[in-house]
Amino acid sequence: MKNPIVALLLVSLLVYGCQSASTKNAAPADQQAGWYMLFNGKDLTGWKAAEKPGCFTVENGAIKVHDGRSHLFYVGPVQNADFKNFEFSAQVMTTPQSNSGIYFHTEYQQTDWPKKGYESQVNISHPDPQKSGGLYDAAKVSLAPAQDNQWYSQYILVEGKHVVVKINGHTVVDYTEPENVNFPDWPGRRLSHGTFALQGHDPQSVVYFKDLRVRPLP
Repeated sequence: MKNPIVALLLVSLLVYGCQSASTKNAAPADQQAGWYMLFNGKDLTGWKAAEKPGCFTVENGAIKVHDGRSHLFYVGPVQNADFKNFEFSAQVMTTPQSNSGIYFHTEYQQTDWPKKGYESQVNISHPDPQKSGGLYDAAKVSLAPAQDNQWYSQYILVEGKHVVVKINGHTVVDYTEPENVNFPDWPGRRLSHGTFALQGHDPQSVVYFKDLRVRPLP
């Protein structure tokens, strides 16, 4: 081709076409940075409820947790639902007198409270004295770090034996699991690996979750 301008235009169109095709099938930008969405905002695809599935519904792009005790476990394709070191974040909104939790390093369990893994508490005004962000019975938070009826961010970092929890960007827990850790009431409460779960606590509690995402770490 003798005309260099025409050749340049053709090359540019070819590159643009390739980029458009790849972008069309590419993951969102946050996934390209290593972040993966765990909830699609439409339905509970990739999640499995235990004990009382009706406790979990999708409302206005969020998972609504209500109507009794149950747990919703992530069983989707990201990391084959098995995480060890990671960053996790979610937007959370509690309603007055409500209690819930975010479990990690856990596994599917049909009934009762999960026996494996840690629970990062979700509680602003429920009578339970352990408030949002705390690792239940391991690293307690006594003062509510957010408000009911308002969305707040809950971030969890796990690297080896170290856990950091942040609420709205402020660190509320900086926990290193001790050697030979032992919780008599929760013998499986230790850092290992596993999936995530959202907790339905009691019939009076109504809590919402959205924008659940994870970034696996080496």
